[in-house]
Amino acid sequence: MSLGQHLVELRRRLMIAALALVLGMVIGFFITDPVLYIITQPIRVVAESRGEAGSVELMFSTVTSGFDLKLRMSFAIGLLISAPFWMWQIWAFIMPGLTRKEVQYTIGFLAAAIPLFFAGCWAGLLTMPHIVELMASFVPEGAAAFYDAAYYYDFVFKLLIVVGVAFVLPVFLVALNLAGVMSGRAILKGWRVAVLVAIVFGALATPAADVVSMLLLAGIMVLLFFAAAGVSLLFDRRRAKREAAILPPEALA
Repeated sequence: MSLGQHLVELRRRLMIAALALVLGMVIGFFITDPVLYIITQPIRVVAESRGEAGSVELMFSTVTSGFDLKLRMSFAIGLLISAPFWMWQIWAFIMPGLTRKEVQYTIGFLAAAIPLFFAGCWAGLLTMPHIVELMASFVPEGAAAFYDAAYYYDFVFKLLIVVGVAFVLPVFLVALNLAGVMSGRAILKGWRVAVLVAIVFGALATPAADVVSMLLLAGIMVLLFFAAAGVSLLFDRRRAKREAAILPPEALA
């Protein structure tokens, strides 16, 4: 294909991806209320535990804040719903330029990264209520806690994204191993640094007083690191066997 044909193909793929995103946003606009109900459950739990009417509430501070939040949530939900469509458009555009081995590696990378990302988001969703309840416990009795809706949504959204991306990092280690950049033994030797990074990340992603959530998040990341190191060692062993089978006997002597 010529450069012009590539640009036409790219435009067509982008239009299809944009259309899928818009349709996903339309669907997301109608399901934002149930999603908001789920992520604000910790606020209701805290309000019930305090036993004070109006002590903990979600606050919309401007006239348009409710509509603005609905649009932001619609975009995030639409991006998630339409992900299979726009990801396929990207894949269909770049796949003809890849070799067979590159296609296999890319499929394997996505097959591991996507479930791990959603698993990380789920872990963040499970951790989030405990964080909200712990932070609300520092509000003095008789005082009211009003959470700005936009800020609260940003807090939940960023927490889920950060934890989701953190769960995908071990896949990048395996990808570096497959590319020949790092051996499995080199990855395993860095376990002390990995543990330190996991603890620091857990401390940054969770409130300072929430030690349980920090240790839980850091522990999961450490387990994923060792799993990536184990897979890399397995790949190194297979690679060594293939190279030994290819080399002539005199080269091994």
